Amino acid sequence: MQHEAHAHHDHTGHEGHAGHEGHAEHGSHADHGAHTDHSAHAGHHHAPGTVSWSMAAKATLHCLTGCAIGEILGMIIGTALGWGNLSTMILAIILAFFFGYALTLRGILSAGVDFRTAFKVALAADTLSIAVMELIDNGVIALWPGAMDAHLDEPLFWIVLAIALAAAFVITTPVNKWMIGRGKGHAVVHQYHH
Repeated sequence: MQHEAHAHHDHTGHEGHAGHEGHAEHGSHADHGAHTDHSAHAGHHHAPGTVSWSMAAKATLHCLTGCAIGEILGMIIGTALGWGNLSTMILAIILAFFFGYALTLRGILSAGVDFRTAFKVALAADTLSIAVMELIDNGVIALWPGAMDAHLDEPLFWIVLAIALAAAFVITTPVNKWMIGRGKGHAVVHQYHH
């Protein structure tokens, strides 16, 4: 009997302890943490003007990585096969889109989303971003004197490519910032990372 009373007192004291109440409340919040975070995160992205430049830059860098891989691989394949400038550029653009989407798909699929849904999300998230990036990137290369005819073993090729990718990054970042602020672009992807 005395033991029961002790157990009851111990339990009551534990419940009434202010620190424990805070902890219990925090535990309850943690149970719904993923949902709450998602709501707050989504709300943050839907409100225009609340997206940080670093967030937009990170999304742009993600796209740029895929684009750069595709561009360089396209140039290498086109050059190795002896293709003309236009054919090589078209291949580079196709591969840039492919690798851009592939990097996004990898992240979404790892969150356990089915391929069809993941593919739709990747299209929605990256299409405009990659399109703007490719337009700037290839525009710089096409307009730069001698760049189209430069070979992979020439410094001019790599210098112009680096400048083109940097220009694409600078111009595409505000586009991504605007899209994320409207709940589009990489805002769509972020919900699958929580």
